[in-house]
Amino acid sequence: MTLIAARPGAGTPRPYRFPTVVRRDVAGGRVVAAHLPGQNLAVAVLLLDAGAGREPVGKEGLAGVLAKALEEGTAQRDATAFALAVEGLGTELVTGLDWDSFQVSVQVPVDRLSAAVELLAEAVRTPRLDPDDVRRVRDDEATALRMDWANPGPRADAVLRADLFGADNRWGRPMYGDPESVAALDAEDVTVFHSEWFIRPGTLIVAGDLDRLDLDALGAAAFAGTGGGPVDRGGPIEVPARAGRRIILLDRPGSVQSTLRLGHPSPHRAHPDHVPMTLAGTVLGGAFTSRLNHLIREVRGYTYGIRGDFASSRRFGRFAVASGVQTAVTAPALVEAVGEITRTQLTGVTEDELAVARSWRAGQLSVELQSPRAIASALTTLVVHDLPDDYHARLRESLLAADVAQVSAAAATHLRPEALTLVVEGDAALIRDELVATGLGEVTDHVR
Repeated sequence: MTLIAARPGAGTPRPYRFPTVVRRDVAGGRVVAAHLPGQNLAVAVLLLDAGAGREPVGKEGLAGVLAKALEEGTAQRDATAFALAVEGLGTELVTGLDWDSFQVSVQVPVDRLSAAVELLAEAVRTPRLDPDDVRRVRDDEATALRMDWANPGPRADAVLRADLFGADNRWGRPMYGDPESVAALDAEDVTVFHSEWFIRPGTLIVAGDLDRLDLDALGAAAFAGTGGGPVDRGGPIEVPARAGRRIILLDRPGSVQSTLRLGHPSPHRAHPDHVPMTLAGTVLGGAFTSRLNHLIREVRGYTYGIRGDFASSRRFGRFAVASGVQTAVTAPALVEAVGEITRTQLTGVTEDELAVARSWRAGQLSVELQSPRAIASALTTLVVHDLPDDYHARLRESLLAADVAQVSAAAATHLRPEALTLVVEGDAALIRDELVATGLGEVTDHVR
């Protein structure tokens, strides 16, 4: 082959600009929109304050079952007719759930957004919720969870969360419930949850060319027939760190690997240290080049990968490390991981490490926030966490401006190696004595 052109060189980076944010109150609800001039695709997201945190203790998994049940038809159309109406617009309903919110979204050409929002509202406000359909969806979800929980990991995640936040609290239980909690739900539970949280107006997120969209009409369609006053969103939950480390051992007889989950509570999403915390977590365990991955994977060869980061919701957060290691090296891998967390907490980060983390996080942000759906997701973050409209416009600069002193201070403040809960899921007969010998903390056998 003959080379007929030279590869072009890198151009000058263009400044990153987040779209203009528009807010308005419409028909008892709120519309929050971003203007994307010339964009032919538009996204609408109905955001409800009906996340997993709203589920009663003992009824975990309600919102997930309801999300699937929305696909089973509405008061106006059966499942087939509704599916045909949605497909006729060239779109689909996409549901999302986290601790703070329930989301239903559509993405269509701009000129079809009004019709798509009407269908979205029909599904959310007036779902059929036939008891037989709800029970079938529930059984499908419980079966899927049973299959998932047969693998290493979900049990360890659940045990860590319960130890950090308390199993008596909803946020101390799995976000999507467990096989038992979902299987125990009945159709009335789902109907009551819908009546409590899905008839409230919520917020309509719109990302698209606002010159070709009528936000008032979209809001009127999304909020028609809704009511109810504002709900108490609650403030940050103060979760005390434990006094001393502990190891919780989950027996998985015959396992050739051990699943590791290490963690402690951390601040909520809107905490002023969010950016330096994120960068500290990136240096420690949030990237392939991180300290933990370099030591445990590259130097020791104990694992294919290990990650650690800070994650947060509106009311609480957690720092957690996750990995799977060979059974024979369970104890040394745990010792090395705790040691690396301790070193980072005591000595902070270096300029070279931080430069890589800053560049990656800032570059990732600019690349990710390109599509209408990504912009809509960013607007959702603003609404859920009460962040200012210019938050994303300033975030890249905030990441790039964070210095060693700030990030090291965040590591010193928010990493708590002495308060870690260390969950190990593996063959207890082979690893218990070695875990005791590490001296990392009292070893407790988990009882199901």
